[in-house]
Amino acid sequence: GSGPEFRDGRRVDATHCRAGRRRVGDRAGRPPRAPGPGRDVVGQGWGAGRGDGGGPREPHLPARRRDAGNVASNNRSGRALHAAACVVSAIPSHGTRDVIRRARGLLPPEATVVSATKGLEVETLLRVSEVIEDELGSDRPIAVLSGPSFAAELARGAPTAVAVAGNCEATVAAVQREFRSGYFRLYATQDLVGVEIGGAMKNVIAIAAGAVESLGLGDNCPSALITRGLAEISRLASALGGQRETLAGLSGLGDLVLTCTGQLSRNRSVGIELGKGRPLEEILGKMRAVAEGVRTTEAALALGGRHGVELPITAQMADVLAGQKTPRVAVEELMLRRQRSEVEVE
Repeated sequence: GSGPEFRDGRRVDATHCRAGRRRVGDRAGRPPRAPGPGRDVVGQGWGAGRGDGGGPREPHLPARRRDAGNVASNNRSGRALHAAACVVSAIPSHGTRDVIRRARGLLPPEATVVSATKGLEVETLLRVSEVIEDELGSDRPIAVLSGPSFAAELARGAPTAVAVAGNCEATVAAVQREFRSGYFRLYATQDLVGVEIGGAMKNVIAIAAGAVESLGLGDNCPSALITRGLAEISRLASALGGQRETLAGLSGLGDLVLTCTGQLSRNRSVGIELGKGRPLEEILGKMRAVAEGVRTTEAALALGGRHGVELPITAQMADVLAGQKTPRVAVEELMLRRQRSEVEVE
């Protein structure tokens, strides 16, 4: 049967998705107005900024995760989920499985779930879309939004472009239609793996970039770090079935540059504080939002090990985050690695 209607009256039919779905990777207009009939936002931050398409809001609101009254979302209302055609999941990666599991009985069978989370599940090493599929089933229409997009800027209507990927072409097309606006542009791709690995791994490299910035090592070093970080991300994505070309786009290079250099980047901020010699526990204790890169570092390193992918920057950052070495020592060790060709042969 047909699923709930999007705002424009169109539907994403799960039967159609099953028939036309192109599996990817290693597992075989306007953005929505404030949540109401037909749409809902689960979580806050980036997703809440996306869920309110009725006009610019106070730019600080999306980041105030503890002040639920300031966020136009219905994350405590099962009634909203019952009527939703499209649900945006903007939950930190470590909480995604639990929240999706609790929402499972509330969602209409055909409702599309759109993930705005950029991370990996540490316990299973699954991407977020895989976690959602684990809980809701392989027939569920699932899409992922990822790209250079700070919540505060998006909420105030700053021009923003991201990539949208999904587990079926009809889902991607429907989400692309539903979320478009004069200030929010989406580029479609079927490379779900590349989009999610790019979104998760850029946070790890951003912590490293922040640390390098804090050490005052000039401009050459951060540039090299970002470039070699992109190579590292591309290697892992390719090993998992993603396309290297995807990482040259918004969800790869675009998001990486923003997160490594942007003043609003939480992961960059963590790196800056690490570079000052502050312990990780103290840094995280003072943060009011989640820096996904801290947990993603451990998961990405394990994922690389499972697939035989070398991740030297990630490995160094894992040691730094564990307090086993300083950022300066990590930079020195990276510079002393064996010589190699810049162009990698598959």
